[in-house]
Amino acid sequence: MSPDAQGRPRIVLGVSGGIAAYKACELLRRFTEGGASVRVVPTASALNFVGAATWAALSGNPVSTSVWDDVHEVPHVRIGQQADLVVVAPATADLLAKAATGQADDLLTGTLLTARCPVLFAPAMHTEMWEHPATVENVATLRRRGVIVLDPASGRLTGADTGPGRLPEPEQIYAAALRLLERGVSGGGADLAGRRVVISAGGTREPLDPVRFLGNRSTGLQGYALAETALARGAEVVLVSANVELADPAGAKIVRVGSAEELRVAVFDAAADADVVVMAAAVADFRPARVVDAKIKKSDHDPEPLALVRNADVLAELCAARPRTGQIIIGFAAETGDASGSVLDHGRAKLERKRCDLLVVNDVGADESGRSKAFGSPDNAAVILGADGSETPVPRGPKSALSDVIWDLALERLA
Repeated sequence: MSPDAQGRPRIVLGVSGGIAAYKACELLRRFTEGGASVRVVPTASALNFVGAATWAALSGNPVSTSVWDDVHEVPHVRIGQQADLVVVAPATADLLAKAATGQADDLLTGTLLTARCPVLFAPAMHTEMWEHPATVENVATLRRRGVIVLDPASGRLTGADTGPGRLPEPEQIYAAALRLLERGVSGGGADLAGRRVVISAGGTREPLDPVRFLGNRSTGLQGYALAETALARGAEVVLVSANVELADPAGAKIVRVGSAEELRVAVFDAAADADVVVMAAAVADFRPARVVDAKIKKSDHDPEPLALVRNADVLAELCAARPRTGQIIIGFAAETGDASGSVLDHGRAKLERKRCDLLVVNDVGADESGRSKAFGSPDNAAVILGADGSETPVPRGPKSALSDVIWDLALERLA
């Protein structure tokens, strides 16, 4: 990165002419409060929605749309050359078309051509415009070049219209931007560009009655970190989310499920054309043999023993089926050591049974304070076992760091 004189990362916030331009004010606030130096570069039409004075006041930097202002500083070249990250939010269909075809008729499009840092587009437009073949092709072109183009959210659009095309929420765009800054990926270095990945996250719940269920402690943090990292590296992401209470990663397709069987169906459906499938969700091994229609009442008598039946082994079935030739399948093993073996002993045995390409082995026992070392923690440590006999230890650190190692190993095997 090339920080400014105060050591702050330099971010260019491009704003094109859509009604969602007002949301970029919140994104700008997050960037500046996060310690970045931000130069806002709007298009002329964007100033019909939010004026230059607002951008200048919020960013503390001058604002212009023209290449003819401060010509001696050659702004259409210098701004892009000096940036650590360029984010365009909202990115209209017109702006995406200009970027895809290399047009440079104003300061923002000129900046995009000279930027050699990560570039992130957050589209916003009506559904018909987003789904038009021209926009689809422009987005595909940009992604092939290593540019990160988030999928828009679905929801209320201008007027009474609803559908795909809504600008992702500022906090989601901000999270995606931070991942790009952390990686420092060059404009052409999104190494998962063109890859489609499926990730399961969270923990399944097996109903006992209308109010009770059998569940587990998984929060989905690791699976969501994997999704955010894959998006930052250019992948198309399908996230099968089981009972997770986290903000959706901007740009991911979210499929919500509850039980193990629902997760199984969703994963197999999404895996049909996936390059990589990562089973990070904690899937229940058992479910109640009988689900009661009414709430089970407490009585003076001891409850009847709970009869359980085995759920399908989704990871083993997936590995046996291999929905796509050359597909890489990655499993997770949440283990604790016991009298029969260590955490790694159990992990190696599971890798042999499941027949996946990689198995991420977590020690989920309690730490000194009695809390789980993995579930609900922002940090994680693991040993990644390979079907080729490799073992890759990953020391405790942010779950995003473990995610990057997992994707690195997946890419090696895809190659």
